Amino acid sequence: MKLRPLFDKVVLRQLEAETTTASGIVLPGQDKEKPQQAEVIAVGPGGVIDGKEVVMQVEVGQKVIYGKYAGTEIKLGEDEKYVVVKQSDILAVIED
Repeated sequence: MKLRPLFDKVVLRQLEAETTTASGIVLPGQDKEKPQQAEVIAVGPGGVIDGKEVVMQVEVGQKVIYGKYAGTEIKLGEDEKYVVVKQSDILAVIED
């Protein structure tokens, strides 16, 4: 199954949260927060939204940081979990 976002929506796949700190401390599962880093899976076409022209600034394959409580979580199949957010909920693009 493939998701095709509409308007200014972006489909993200959350990246796994690290379970070990830089100093080597292992974090228990309950202490982990929802990760805020994700990979862009699909991008809507943009267009005129609420009377304003929206140009999409992210591309498929980019890694981004998004707002902690942003978006709608979607589960497809057994293990496929995605988050659909507005482009304005994306705070930054991670560049290597």
